[in-house]
Amino acid sequence: MMLLKNKIICLLSLLTIFLFSPLAYSQSSTPTPKNEGSGKLFESTSNTDSDYLMAIEKAGEVVQSAYNDADFETNTFHLFAEIDRTQHKLDLILTNLKGANPNVRNQQMYRIVLQEIRQELDEQNAAINLRNKNLDKIKSRFVDLRKDKALITLLKDTILRKQFKNEFLNLKKSYLSTDSLMNHNLEILNTKNRLTVQRKIAVSSALLTVEKKLEKSSISILGKEYPFLWNTNDTIAKKEISKNIKGKVAIENSVVNYYLNYSMSGLITLAFFMGLLAWYISRNLKYLKNNNHFDNLSLLNFKYLNSSIIVPIIVIGLNIAIVSNLYAPALFIELLQLILLVALTILFKNHWSKESMRNLFLLVGLFSILCFLDLFIGISLFQRCAFIVINVLGIRYGLVQLKSIKDQLYIKAFFKLASIIFITLTILAIIFNVFGRVSLSNMLSLTAFIAITQIIALSVLLKIILEIILLQIYTTRIKRGIETIFDHESLSDNLKKPFIIVISYMWLVVIASNLNIWESLRTSFKSILTHPNTIGSITFTLENIVLFFIIIWIAHLLQKYVAYFFGEVDEENEENVNKRQHSKLLITRLVVLIGGYLLAVAASGMPLDKLSILLGALGVGVGLGLQNIVSNFVSGIILIFDKPIQIGDVIEISSQSGRVKAMGLRTTKINAPNGAEIIIPNGNLLSQNITNWTYTDNFKLVEISFEVIGDIIPENINLIVLEALKSQSLINDSRTPQIYYTAISDGNYKLLVKFWCSIYRTEETISSARQALFSNFKNKGLTFST
Repeated sequence: MMLLKNKIICLLSLLTIFLFSPLAYSQSSTPTPKNEGSGKLFESTSNTDSDYLMAIEKAGEVVQSAYNDADFETNTFHLFAEIDRTQHKLDLILTNLKGANPNVRNQQMYRIVLQEIRQELDEQNAAINLRNKNLDKIKSRFVDLRKDKALITLLKDTILRKQFKNEFLNLKKSYLSTDSLMNHNLEILNTKNRLTVQRKIAVSSALLTVEKKLEKSSISILGKEYPFLWNTNDTIAKKEISKNIKGKVAIENSVVNYYLNYSMSGLITLAFFMGLLAWYISRNLKYLKNNNHFDNLSLLNFKYLNSSIIVPIIVIGLNIAIVSNLYAPALFIELLQLILLVALTILFKNHWSKESMRNLFLLVGLFSILCFLDLFIGISLFQRCAFIVINVLGIRYGLVQLKSIKDQLYIKAFFKLASIIFITLTILAIIFNVFGRVSLSNMLSLTAFIAITQIIALSVLLKIILEIILLQIYTTRIKRGIETIFDHESLSDNLKKPFIIVISYMWLVVIASNLNIWESLRTSFKSILTHPNTIGSITFTLENIVLFFIIIWIAHLLQKYVAYFFGEVDEENEENVNKRQHSKLLITRLVVLIGGYLLAVAASGMPLDKLSILLGALGVGVGLGLQNIVSNFVSGIILIFDKPIQIGDVIEISSQSGRVKAMGLRTTKINAPNGAEIIIPNGNLLSQNITNWTYTDNFKLVEISFEVIGDIIPENINLIVLEALKSQSLINDSRTPQIYYTAISDGNYKLLVKFWCSIYRTEETISSARQALFSNFKNKGLTFST
C-alpha cells in the first residue's frame, strides 16, 4: 500500500512538472493565479468519468503527436549526409591549400569552391535553425494542456487519481519517451549547428588566404618579377630539377584528384548525355545501313559521322567540358585540351592532306611541351629560354603553316582572327619574358595556343552538329519513302548562323578564362545587368530585358527550324507533302511561340498589375489601328485548327491560284503556276470563297478533245483509247476514264476523253496521254488530230 502511494505521488509530481514546465521557456505565458483550481471551482464542476477519460486521452494524443513530429524525417537524414559531404569537400580543399600552390587557375578554383561551400553551409545552418524552431513549437503544445480544466481537476483530486491509475501510467511512459527523443534530437541539432559555424569560420579564413594569394599574383603578373633575361644566370642541378618536377606533379595530381571528386556528378551527367547522343546517332546510321542508304551520306557532304561516331562524340563532350569547367585546375584544363587535339588528329586522319596532318602534329607537339614547361618546370633561365624558343616557332607556325590547316576547316571566317590573336599573343609573350614579367608571358603563351586549338575544335564541333541534324532529316525522309537528296548546302547555311553565335561565345569565354579576366568581366557584366533601374513606377533590370529578348529569339528559332527534325525542307515535292504532319507542325510552332512569349514575360519580371496596364494599352492600339493584324493572327489560328486548307493544297481564291507553300500566323504563301509567290493575309482566306482542289484527295479530272479519221467503228476506237490510257502510269487507273463522242460521221469521229490524274502533274499527264493516243491510232493506220 505504501509502495502504491509513493508511485502515485511520483506520477503526480511528474505530470505537474510536465504540465507547468512550459512556463520556464515560454516568453508569452502568464503565471497561474494562486487561487486557480480552488475549492469553489471544484464545488461547481460537473465533470464525469467520461470527461476525465477524454482529458487523459487528449493529453496522450498531444504527447504522441509531439513524439511523431520530433522524430527526424528522411529529409533531415539527407541534410546530415549533405553536411558530411560538405565537411569532406572542405577537408580536401584545406589540405590542398596547405601545399601553397601558386598557380593562379588553381587559386581561382579554390575561391569558387570555397564560395560554394560557404553558401552550402549557410543553407545547412538555416535548415538546422528551422528544425530547432520546430522543436520549440512542439514544446509549446504542452502549454495548451493547462487550459483543460478537467485534467487540472483530475491532477488535484487524490481520489480521482487512484481511479485512473493505469491511464496515468501509460501517459507517463509516453511522456518520458517523447522527452528523451526531443532532448536527443535537440542535442544532435545543436552539435550540427556548432560544426557548421566552425566550418564557416574556417571557410572565411581560407577565402581570405586565397584572395591574398590572387591579389599578390595579380600584382606580380603586372609588375617585374624576375631580372631581365640577359641578367639571369641561375643554374639548377639535374637532381634538383627532378625533385622539383616530382613535387609539382604530386601537388597538381592532388589538386586534380580533388577537382574530379568535386565535379564528378557534372562529368557523369555529361557522359550520360553524350552516351544518349551516341545511341541516337547510331540508331539512325543503322537504319540507313539496313535500308541501303548509308552510302548516300557522302552526297550530303558528310565527313565525320559516316566513318565512326565515337571520336565525334568525344570531340563534342570535350568541347562542352572545357567551356563548363572554366575554373578547373590548370592540369585538368590542359589535359582536356591535349586529349581534344589527339581526338581531332584521329578524326582528321582520313580527310586531311599529308601536309595539313604534319602541321597539326607539330601543333600538338608544341602545345604538349608548353604545358609540361608551365606545369612542372620551375621558373628559371632554362624555362624562360624554352618558352622563347616555342614562341618563336609558334610565330613561324602562325605565319606559314596555319594556312594549310585553315583550308581544311568548315569555318574559315574566324580562323583569320584566331591566327592574328595567336601571333600577337606569342610576340607579346616573348617581349614580357625578356623583360622579366614571366608569369604574364607564360599565361599569354598558353592562351595563344589554346585560342588556335579551340577555333579548330569548335569549327569541327559545328560541322558535327550540322551532320547530326542532316542525318535526322535524311533518315526521317527515308522512313517516309522520300529518297531524293535535298539541297543540304543551303540548309546548312541557314542552320549554322545561330550556332556560330554560340560557338563564338564559347571561344571568347575560353580565351578570357585563360587570360584570367573572365571572372572580373562576368562580375562587371552581372553588376550592370542586375542593377535596378526605375522609370516612373516601373523598376526593371537590364538582365530581365536581355533575358526577355533571348527567350523570344530562341522561340522564333525553334518554331522556324522545328520542321527540319521531322524531315521537312522548303523545297518539298508536292506529292511528298504529308498534310497531317504539317498540321501538327503548325500547332507545334504555335505552342512554341506562345510558350516562348509567356516564358519571356515571366523572365522579364514584369508585375501582373503592370502587365494588365500594358494589355490595356495594347487593346486601345488594337481598336485604333491594329485590328487587321490581330484579325490576321486570329484567322491564322482558326486556319490551323479548322484546316480548310493545308500546306500542299492546290487552291483558287479570287483570281489567284496555286499551291500552298507555307502557313504562318499572319499570312499564307502560295506558289503560282508561273513561279510567282503570292502572299495572302489569313483574314482574306477566311472572308472569301476558296476552291480547294486537294481537300479530299490529290486527283483532278482532266479532259482531252481530239478527232479520229479512218475506217473504224466506235467500239474499236474505245478499245484503242482505253489501251493508250492504261499504259500511262501517271493516270489513276482506279477510276475508269470517260469517253464521249461530240460528233460522228462516216469515217470522222470527234471525241472528248476525261480521266483522273495527280493534280500536281496535270500538264505532264495530258501531254503523255496525247502522245500515247497518237502512237496507238497511227499504228492502226488512222489519222489522229487534237
